Amino acid sequence: MKKIAVILVMLTFLTSCNEEVQISFEDTFIETTKEAKISIDIPRATGTASVASTINKVLEAHVANQTNMANDSVKDQSIDDAIQKFNYEYTSFKNDFPESPQQWEALIDGEVTYQTPEIISIAINSYLDTGGAHGNTVVKFFNFNGQTGAPLEKKDLINNMEAFSKVVAQRFQTETKPNNEQETMEDFFFGEQFKLPESIGFSDEGVVILYNTYEIASYAQGITEFTIPFAEVEAYLNVR
Repeated sequence: MKKIAVILVMLTFLTSCNEEVQISFEDTFIETTKEAKISIDIPRATGTASVASTINKVLEAHVANQTNMANDSVKDQSIDDAIQKFNYEYTSFKNDFPESPQQWEALIDGEVTYQTPEIISIAINSYLDTGGAHGNTVVKFFNFNGQTGAPLEKKDLINNMEAFSKVVAQRFQTETKPNNEQETMEDFFFGEQFKLPESIGFSDEGVVILYNTYEIASYAQGITEFTIPFAEVEAYLNVR
């Protein structure tokens, strides 16, 4: 009887170890124009519960913080709470300046750009306009461990930062094609040496390098984005 019990325990253990992590994505769409104009369309992870929950918490926290007028990170704030707060700030603005024609906007959308059993890469594009000469667009890549859902930083993705940076710097010079031959790398990075963007992403074509407005050059430069094929940098990557 004891032998049977031991065998059952071992079979249960082996079965649980062999369970594959299954993660897929569906769209979460929220739109309201009653007060401020708000549109949110982001992927939501489904499947293996613990992994999906970890991914969704990170994405939802980022979206909630994009509408935070205080520009500080707020923990445990839901997207619904963030929308209510943004609308409250807009209503207060309209009460203070009733003749202002300014319509506040928060437009956020995301997509899964790359997914393998090892890594999941998601891009979130946020556009926020609360007055001024123009709105502000920010794109951020989130990379997750495909088996645990844990967020991955650049140091987790790249095993040789110096060699990887050299490849990116060479491609950056080619992609930007400065009009002035006297323009140096420092001119793009506000007097500093070349540096990688705050976040990098992945697509089927390779590693996505994206510099947001104000990361390099001036606002007029806009977003600078290019893709480096995997074959050129795979020796420096921890994941694929």
